[in-house]
Amino acid sequence: MSVSEQQANGGPSEPQTPGRLYGVGLGPGDPSLMTVRAVQVIAGADVIAYHSARHGRSIARSIAAEHLRADHIEEALVYPVTTESTDHPGGYRGALDEFYEEAAARLAVHLDAGRTVAVISEGDPLFYGSYQHMHKRLAHRYPTEVIPGVTSISAAAARLGKPLAEADEVLTILPGTLPEEELTARLASTDAAVVMKLGRTFPTVRRAMERSGRMPEAQYVERATMPGERTDRLAAIDADSVPYFSVAVVPSRIANPAPDAADAAEVTARGEVVVVGTGPAGPLWLTPESRGALAAAEDLVGYTTYLDRVPVRPGQRRHGSDNKVESERAELALDLARRGRRVAVVSGGDPGIFAMATAVLEVASQDPYRSVPVRVLPGVTAANAAAARAGAPLGHDYAVLSLSDRLKPWEVIAERLRAAVAADLVLALYNPGSRSRTWQVGKMRELLLEHRAPDTPVVLGRDVGGPEESVRTVRLCDLDPTQVDMRTILLIGSSQTQAVRRDDGTEVVWTPRRYPEG
Repeated sequence: MSVSEQQANGGPSEPQTPGRLYGVGLGPGDPSLMTVRAVQVIAGADVIAYHSARHGRSIARSIAAEHLRADHIEEALVYPVTTESTDHPGGYRGALDEFYEEAAARLAVHLDAGRTVAVISEGDPLFYGSYQHMHKRLAHRYPTEVIPGVTSISAAAARLGKPLAEADEVLTILPGTLPEEELTARLASTDAAVVMKLGRTFPTVRRAMERSGRMPEAQYVERATMPGERTDRLAAIDADSVPYFSVAVVPSRIANPAPDAADAAEVTARGEVVVVGTGPAGPLWLTPESRGALAAAEDLVGYTTYLDRVPVRPGQRRHGSDNKVESERAELALDLARRGRRVAVVSGGDPGIFAMATAVLEVASQDPYRSVPVRVLPGVTAANAAAARAGAPLGHDYAVLSLSDRLKPWEVIAERLRAAVAADLVLALYNPGSRSRTWQVGKMRELLLEHRAPDTPVVLGRDVGGPEESVRTVRLCDLDPTQVDMRTILLIGSSQTQAVRRDDGTEVVWTPRRYPEG
């Protein structure tokens, strides 16, 4: 019945107290999964509004059909575009914004007339629901109540019979419309995931699952709780058969252990070693790829201090050791991988810079480990982290050296320092001192002062990103070896490096990108 017809039959025509707006979640599709409250609100509403594409068929209306009455005023809010192109001056987004404004105005007529309006929406109205666009435009003007509904995510998990997340696991909800690179990074870094809005995005989602290494775990659910429901492994799905109302599910790793190689065609030799760089401090410095590798590992091997940065996960085995047994750690990791275990070797900073990648590859190049798969994942280096805190001291050519003489003689270190200074390179110096090595920093300062100006800026970065972070700049002549330990990295400027105090009182250190001729 239209508004004019209702008014002709004695409906309200005079201004009165505004009506109430309801956003009603209907659940995933099965009418029996509607909540009692949703049924009550529909029964008491004067106006039932629902969205549909231009074909006019509304899934929301079909779910609620048995609760609609002949005297309900129905407002069909028909999208002008869905996935097709448009000649609207504002493009696709402009066409939709104009439609939402017009739809909200239509509902406001009813609300101003004192009618109760229920905007029905499949799933939950505030979870990727069309209702939310009405809510943003009307809720601040009229009394409003949102009735939550069972989401398609909950329905998909129920149909699969697989828990989505357990204990401290992180569940990530992703729209399939994201770019492939972004999907891949998000999938790699999370414990569990659900990807919505498949349909035409399915090929992209599938590639992201493969690139992130999540394909063996991925499940597919189509039209959960509705006629035509289908579930299967994502890898078995033909892209041409995927509708919009389908989701990809990567369920809990704890509750749903990865299948054995004999049970899944996609899983071949599971055993591998991944050398992971955790960056200079905690989780904020982890790349998505490294985060995902740590979550997927069955065994973690590493120096105890670095292992402590990684959250404890049920079912994971942790093999901590001292920081002077790199070869033994590498051999342990490779032995575990030979037995079919997925192993992450945990390294601070970047594993390829004075860290565990070399130790692992050295052992992996020998029998009997030559056939064990090894991957190295980069991390944020201590030099990059300290440089970012200080400004841009590494803005031009620079050399990276370790001052530790545990694996090479001091004479070699001194020779390389002289060569780098003669080339006027900025220096990033790792492992400058420890409890057992207290003289190297002093000798290095003496050597550099033979070639560099006394006021050359030196950045001391200690525990960058950690709770005891300290970043300060001193002159080379004022560098105090007693203020330097193994947790400190030194960035020593070239002849061109500047230390400038800005108007806000902060000091920044930077090296020009252009070097003077001659």
